[in-house]
Amino acid sequence: MYYTYILYSPSLKKFYTGQTEDLERRFEEHNRGKTLFMKSGIPWELVYSKSFENRTEALRLERKIKKRGAKRFLEDKGIEVG
Repeated sequence: MYYTYILYSPSLKKFYTGQTEDLERRFEEHNRGKTLFMKSGIPWELVYSKSFENRTEALRLERKIKKRGAKRFLEDKGIEVG
């Protein structure tokens, strides 16, 4: 199972979109501040995720979200954040 996900940082007021095979592990990595950007946004909140049978579909949605913008994508889904 693969996942496309969107995180939100209330302190930065920014979104992060990604895809992974292990959503729980990846979420924990983000909140441990593995990179400078991730560290500056702690705590990250998981605001959206969708599961897929294969990585190709997860990557396709990730690209769609990044092209549209996470905030606009979530608004289209009726999800308000921030």
